[in-house]
Amino acid sequence: MAQQARVATGALRQRLGVEHLALTAVLAFSAVLNVRLLGRNGYGNIYYSAAVKSMLGSLHNFLFVSFDPGGLIAVDKPPLGLWVQALSAKLFGLSPLSLLLPEAILGVVAVGAMYAIVARRFGAVAGIASAFALAVFPSFVAVSRDNNLDTLLILLMLLGCGAALRATETGRLSWLAWSATLVGLAFNTKALAAYLVMPGIAVAYLVCAPLPWRRRLWHVAVAGIVLVLVSFSWLEYVDLTPASQRPYVGDTTDNSEIDLVFNYNGVGRVGGEVGGPGRIPVAPRQVNRSHPRRHVVVGLRRPNGRPLVPFGGPTGPLRLLDSQLGGQGGWLLPFALVGVVAIALAVRGRRDPRLAALIVLGGWFAAELLLLSFSKGIIHPYYISALGPGTAAMVGGGMAAMTGLVRRGSWRRALPALALTATVAAQYLLLHREHYLTWYLPVLFAGAALCACALMLLQRWLLPAMAVGVAVLLFAPLVYSTTMWQVPGEGTFPAAGPHAAGSHGRLGINAAAVRFNLDLIDYARAHRPGIRWLVLTDASTVAAPMILLGADVGSLGGYNGTDPALDGPALAQLVERHDARYVLLGGAYWSRGGNHATVAVERACRGISQTAIRPAARVAAGRASERRHLRVPVRSVVLPPGPDTLTLYDCMGRAAALAAT
Repeated sequence: MAQQARVATGALRQRLGVEHLALTAVLAFSAVLNVRLLGRNGYGNIYYSAAVKSMLGSLHNFLFVSFDPGGLIAVDKPPLGLWVQALSAKLFGLSPLSLLLPEAILGVVAVGAMYAIVARRFGAVAGIASAFALAVFPSFVAVSRDNNLDTLLILLMLLGCGAALRATETGRLSWLAWSATLVGLAFNTKALAAYLVMPGIAVAYLVCAPLPWRRRLWHVAVAGIVLVLVSFSWLEYVDLTPASQRPYVGDTTDNSEIDLVFNYNGVGRVGGEVGGPGRIPVAPRQVNRSHPRRHVVVGLRRPNGRPLVPFGGPTGPLRLLDSQLGGQGGWLLPFALVGVVAIALAVRGRRDPRLAALIVLGGWFAAELLLLSFSKGIIHPYYISALGPGTAAMVGGGMAAMTGLVRRGSWRRALPALALTATVAAQYLLLHREHYLTWYLPVLFAGAALCACALMLLQRWLLPAMAVGVAVLLFAPLVYSTTMWQVPGEGTFPAAGPHAAGSHGRLGINAAAVRFNLDLIDYARAHRPGIRWLVLTDASTVAAPMILLGADVGSLGGYNGTDPALDGPALAQLVERHDARYVLLGGAYWSRGGNHATVAVERACRGISQTAIRPAARVAAGRASERRHLRVPVRSVVLPPGPDTLTLYDCMGRAAALAAT
């Protein structure tokens, strides 16, 4: 007996060693995907990077997540993700890596959390498969290499699901309260997107927790109170602070964080809103032609020649396989869907831990699937990253469940073949449409066919055959994710793929625009600028590069340039107090119409000529440098006069005229 026990113990240790080695390899590969050549992505999303720089300037800006150093308008997101980046920049200095590395590290942590959650309910092999599926999920890799807030959101939601599953297994209120706290923190990262896990968590606890139903209801009610307190404490603090003592809440019409959460960042994303596909306004403008405009070199395509695709395609059940979104997360969707069915067939009673995992993680997967497929509002390709954890969990859990179902025989033995066949068809569609990795298609077909046959015929090798089949399916998204290394990542709309857009450079703008910004900063500093703001712009996208270049620049109209933060009389007061003097109008969002303050500037202030800002002696040299930088003739990428032009206005002495408008 003693010898048999020693043999069993040795086999267990060997198995654990192999599992730990596999997990270490997955985590290491995730780190490579997230970190390799990360520094050349520059400041990523310069809107958030500029906000972090502004937040470092004062505790007031940090607390209220002010976009600009002067505290005029706040960022249109809750604070937690930006607080994390600001703390990193405070510790290590403001640089691209101090802003991007936290998200990359959090991505690796999320992969480890995925393993721990799935392995505990479905086994170590399933945990490894789920962790690897998340690690190579293209959109997840894209956001992990950027300073958008999605990686922190995903990690907190995933940890909240893990705590909820422990609560359903133990019946302990403390675990459920921790789950509510983590989801509340996720809410303070990206608002209502965090709540997509809550229905599954509540249902799983009510169905599966080993307690009388009255106690289950009581625990869910207490957790709901914790969730509300954690979620809304900061928002209420901001809204209860007098408007004169804090920045204007960006992307709102009533200067309210609650409005931001439930409208622009809430129902607007689902039902449709201004700024979404097909809903971008073009405002008719009567421009004073005597005001000269400085045309900025703006690319019709990114420097690598690839088009920028900021929105998803038409709504519908196949939206997640279309040309805009398919490459970001459609690779394993059919397998995950069959995995949901397999897990449902495999569970045995409400105390089976797999049932709670199906309700929590499968519920998250279903909620994201429906929302991303049918939302009419703003759906950027990187939003698909939130589908990654649910997809990965259903792939790993489904793999384990299908293996058990095959052993039970009957019609259930057809499920693995169905999952493999449907997923191969989806991957063929994606690879053929992208004209990418076509050499792998014969390997994909043959590998999947052999694995399906092995699952039908070889009862002793079911788990290895299923693992090989999943590995064959994971190869294409793995290679697709490595395309993020080919070009500097596009910071505002990060996306993977051989045809995804790249960035113009460290500040998200090309060299000609950087030179113009530097010239404008030098000009304003040399000509008695405002005390609080060197320059005010109409939209945050124009102000962000100048903030990162070290100038105290603000935005009159927030991210889209349309926020009613100021009108003519309010701007007149700033000019009269010498807080502001120069206003820069134009840029990517100029066609949206601006706000009352920008209209007042056009009517009341004096336009400044290009030659005054940029000395004529430097114009010719600048044009030659632009050609060398772009490696294409400048005339092929300069847009005609219109929305993408910039004009600097001097408002000194025009306070009365501004107030009159």
